[in-house]
Amino acid sequence: MPTSTLREQLQPAIRQLADTIESVWQQHLELSPYPLPAELGYVEGRLEGERLTIENRCYQTPQFRKLHLELAKVGTGLDILHCVMFPHPNYALPMFGTDLVGGRGQISAAIADLSPTNRDRTLPDNYQTQLQQLPAAHFSQPRELPPWGDIFSGFCLFIRPNGASEETAFVARVKGFLEIHCQQAIATPPTPNQRAEILAGQKYYCTKQQQNDKTRRVLEKAFGDAWANHYMTTVLFDVVEE
Repeated sequence: MPTSTLREQLQPAIRQLADTIESVWQQHLELSPYPLPAELGYVEGRLEGERLTIENRCYQTPQFRKLHLELAKVGTGLDILHCVMFPHPNYALPMFGTDLVGGRGQISAAIADLSPTNRDRTLPDNYQTQLQQLPAAHFSQPRELPPWGDIFSGFCLFIRPNGASEETAFVARVKGFLEIHCQQAIATPPTPNQRAEILAGQKYYCTKQQQNDKTRRVLEKAFGDAWANHYMTTVLFDVVEE
């Protein structure tokens, strides 16, 4: 997996998290390319006079329909990492997601979670057991989840990291989430009889994530309303129909 020139321009914590995500995927999963439309792999636009660059990397595995890692940069003032793992609808797995947003030398928002998609909106017991065993992590500036944040689990971490040490601790916690998720996915047998429930849970997750006004506004300003909606519903949070 070659390092992109865009990645080299991003803040250290974002570069570190991107490298960590791909390293864990490579170590634990059987990756193959995901057929993302060619025109959406690398995108350039203008936002309020500044250059906006988006780079997407997508993979698939036997357990995951799509692994999506997005890196973006707006001028010198905004760096973004966005990542979601979409399980195949035959696998009753939570949705892993993480985002880092930074600008002018510091990270302003860092979130990571394994979000349940079952009817009672709780993580499986084996996930909970392993997550509870992760080393304790303390962050000085927790942030409040958005109004649509009922999709997140009790293990969701949403913070404003205070300095390089907390940024490093956040990346370590995300690595812990990822390793648990990959190991559980490999150990989980497919359950085709739960497909309808799994799809409903994933659709609910994506519908809520599409309510993220900040992401939508940035894309609309740079590329227009129609393109922004197309990108959010086909790249960022696409839903598999029955």
